[in-house]
Amino acid sequence: MRGSGGFSLISPLVSSGFPSSDAATPVVSAFYDRFPYPGDPLQDGPPPGYNWRWCHATAYSHCSGSLPPWSGPLRILDAGCGTGVSSDYLAHLNPGAEILAVDISAGALEVARERLSRSGALAQVRLEQRSLLDLAGEGPFQHINSVGVLHHLQDPLAGLKALAPLLAPGGILHLFLYADAGRWEIHRLQHSLALLGAGSDGEGLRLGRQLLAELPAENRLRQHHEKRWALDTVADANFADMYLHPQETSYDLRRLWEFVEGADLHFLGFSNPNTWALERLLAGELLERARALPQRQQWLLLEALDPDISHFEFFLSNQPLEKQNWADDETLLAAGLERNPCLWGWPSATLMGHDFQPLNLTPDQLTLLETLDRLDQARPSLGSLPLGWSGEKRLQIARELWGLDALLLAHGD
Repeated sequence: MRGSGGFSLISPLVSSGFPSSDAATPVVSAFYDRFPYPGDPLQDGPPPGYNWRWCHATAYSHCSGSLPPWSGPLRILDAGCGTGVSSDYLAHLNPGAEILAVDISAGALEVARERLSRSGALAQVRLEQRSLLDLAGEGPFQHINSVGVLHHLQDPLAGLKALAPLLAPGGILHLFLYADAGRWEIHRLQHSLALLGAGSDGEGLRLGRQLLAELPAENRLRQHHEKRWALDTVADANFADMYLHPQETSYDLRRLWEFVEGADLHFLGFSNPNTWALERLLAGELLERARALPQRQQWLLLEALDPDISHFEFFLSNQPLEKQNWADDETLLAAGLERNPCLWGWPSATLMGHDFQPLNLTPDQLTLLETLDRLDQARPSLGSLPLGWSGEKRLQIARELWGLDALLLAHGD
């Protein structure tokens, strides 16, 4: 199906033949056939809003401070695409990309197929019923997305080791895994439902909803669900995924880093950095003491202080990515420019930034971005923009916009 300005090529569902390399696969596949996840509604047209973590240029810039160096079509793997919510965003935020989206559930893939056919995707998408453990020879991919998947394998490390060789040198892998502390109440409800004989089926769903409705109003588990998760679990598939899943693992930070190192990958940082900002919880002397700690100890401190962190979302690579700070004037003047595509409300001086934070551009900041948009040229250099500004002013405004994540920068030739 064609969308405005691009196209989507959606293949028939393909089965590689189960059982796969993971013993839990048939059970998990059957679960998601019953409860296709995520339960986001289907709609005509592009997905609502955006998620910069699924825009390769923005995600790579977040990890390295600069735009990716690749040329040619971008290759993306969505490893465990479910009902296609992530694949839909990937297809719209990476126009012209070649995307392989796989999942073990035929039921979930039927929904994904319908979602993508209705959205008018701007990339080539190949949907296949396959396990991420059985993708040898499909790489390399510059971007791999595997959100909420590995923790449902019987051996999550085997899953990460299967993905690692598919990554192009210097490519990025985005993962989402459950965190122990923020799932304390969820784990107890899961255990309680198992003791009550609630299975991973429609009867289990009925019993789960009944339990949360009939626990005393002051019960901690009921209160936590109603405050934190009630809206997220309105859809039956989402409720089942949270409380009735037959296979899941969760981590703390130390075990998470051991997990990453077990696949010889490099931890690049979190994709929800505001959650890991010390000033969110500390101030004054305590904040200064915390900032003096090595980075990983700062994160361990945040983990200890905030027991509501329910998941870890983060980027990995198969090699360290040097973080560019654009402090050298000559390097910045030669840098290629690209407006961040994840700005809600553009073109306007009043925007939502890529994390949906209010962004109010100054007249000069708006002028630079508008000038960039008017040029029919890929990544023009800062020094070449027809602005009539001094070099000093160009540098100042570009650094301001880069600091706001409104402007992405590429190393000049």
